[in-house]
Amino acid sequence: MANLEVNGSMIKKTIQEGRGADLLLGPSSYNRRRKSEQSDNPDEQQYLNLVQKILTTGVERTDRTGVGTLSIFGAQMRFNMRESFPLLTTKKVFWRAVCEELLWFISGSTDAKVLQNKNIHIWNGNASRDFLDKCGFSDREEGDLGPIYGFQWRHFGAQYRTCRDSYGTEGVDQLKQIIETITINPTDRRMILSSWNPVDIPKMALPPCHCLAQFYVANNELSCQLYQRSADMGLGVPFNIASYALLTCMIAHLTGLKPGDFVHTTGDTHIYKTHIQPLKEQLTRKPHAFPKLIIKRAVENIEDFRYSDFEIVDYNPYPKIQMEMAV
Repeated sequence: MANLEVNGSMIKKTIQEGRGADLLLGPSSYNRRRKSEQSDNPDEQQYLNLVQKILTTGVERTDRTGVGTLSIFGAQMRFNMRESFPLLTTKKVFWRAVCEELLWFISGSTDAKVLQNKNIHIWNGNASRDFLDKCGFSDREEGDLGPIYGFQWRHFGAQYRTCRDSYGTEGVDQLKQIIETITINPTDRRMILSSWNPVDIPKMALPPCHCLAQFYVANNELSCQLYQRSADMGLGVPFNIASYALLTCMIAHLTGLKPGDFVHTTGDTHIYKTHIQPLKEQLTRKPHAFPKLIIKRAVENIEDFRYSDFEIVDYNPYPKIQMEMAV
């Protein structure tokens, strides 16, 4: 790819050299094109518009991985879950991995080998022997990610030992508290699920990117707003949208509510330089209608959900777009 010096003219030049240049000449021409197409899926169009905004206005930044990004600060998307489920269609999203990772979080596990044994390798890079050693965790077994999401959701405040230990009722079970509060006091404004625990951050192989979710009940509907401090638009965000939408649908099922909105608020909202070309290809694709999610049996406890309980119907995505994870 051409010179990646990032200023207004250079990024336009870089974009124009690739596929889909007619869509990427600048925000005004892109927006005119999208309006003329009258997308059947305005919710997914938000995602594409945000990608385009970062490509044309994002600032170049260095980052932990050394890959480099184009970044903006502060963005928000809103997805209506009343009649459909927000699984992006402009590329195929790995739905089984979305489900299994969420179920892994819910179980409280922090062992990446649990996912690896299900042929899901999205945490491999951060759980490898080499990565853990570089982070100063040479005393940990390979696969032990430390007190990440699942531990914070189910045992916030407990003392972390290893991924093999059983923690029982140690710490605060935030997920259980949220479900109970929705049932008992649905207008409560403190239904918060926090993965960000400053005491435990140094012990984590990767500090939480999606770090705080708030739940809200109105008109017999359950909505969720996620704050994500670090939002990888190419790989992470499509996954995160589906994951928290699924969590909201699961909790709604347990509490007798209907899914409402999923609101996704992001801080450092970025595109890795290695993802520019793949995302340019994605921008040439007109979104299809979102699919629907079916929960196939009555489930009473959050821990009892299984991958086989979920069915995505009428999902008509474009082919997968290969993007490498920055580790």
